[in-house]
Amino acid sequence: MPHDFKKVAIDTCLKAGELLKKNLGKVNKIKYKGEINLVTEMDHKSEDLIIKSLTEIFPHHSILSEEREIIERSSPYKWIVDPLDGTTNFAHSLPIFCVTVALEYEGEVILGIIYNPNLDELFVAERKKGAFLNNKKISVSPTEKLSASLLATGFPYDIRTNKNNNLNHFANFAVRAQAVRRAGSAALDLAYLACGRFDGFWEFKLAPWDSAAGVLLVREAVGKVTDYKGNAVDIYKGEVLASNGKIHPEMIEVLNLVKEA
Repeated sequence: MPHDFKKVAIDTCLKAGELLKKNLGKVNKIKYKGEINLVTEMDHKSEDLIIKSLTEIFPHHSILSEEREIIERSSPYKWIVDPLDGTTNFAHSLPIFCVTVALEYEGEVILGIIYNPNLDELFVAERKKGAFLNNKKISVSPTEKLSASLLATGFPYDIRTNKNNNLNHFANFAVRAQAVRRAGSAALDLAYLACGRFDGFWEFKLAPWDSAAGVLLVREAVGKVTDYKGNAVDIYKGEVLASNGKIHPEMIEVLNLVKEA
């Protein structure tokens, strides 16, 4: 992979993260895309910064970003961008959010970056080159049993109106795992799994920008990522089960206690 891809993406994420951190607690405009799905002016400002940076250096690349329509260009490369993952947290001045950027080449994610500006933690993964946190190689946890595991998940934006809302899975895992956390950023959940802080993660109705970088991080940290049935994951279908690998079979069993997820 050309060194410029990684360098540009890292520099861009660091700048966007700095912008978000400086403006934490200063949100003036909040719009609602749904009953509980919101967007702030900082989502847009961070996105503008990222897209401008990527477009200036890679003008022929496509860009898929959360708050805009996809920028389609005739290139095998596509950037997948979430300028602010954890918007609800940010809007409430809760410092649990990140910037995440991934790069696809011919449909396969080859680079993933997640930056948590509040802890100054930069997670980077390149396909077949490992996963790193602040330049130190990371790997998933050694936890062997679900009963000793710390899990992470999230809930869809239609939780109030759709019975397929993850509450049933949450209840099933809550009585079988050591604990379950719901922090509000799928990208950070996956990054934390990659470095061993979480042992497992499941969530559905995710967008590709939520999971693209994190899925690569977990894989490169020698973890396992599938759908709920154990099949190959597709970030465009929204269903992700990730773990350290050792508890994966148990997690699949629990998820399949519910017939339709």
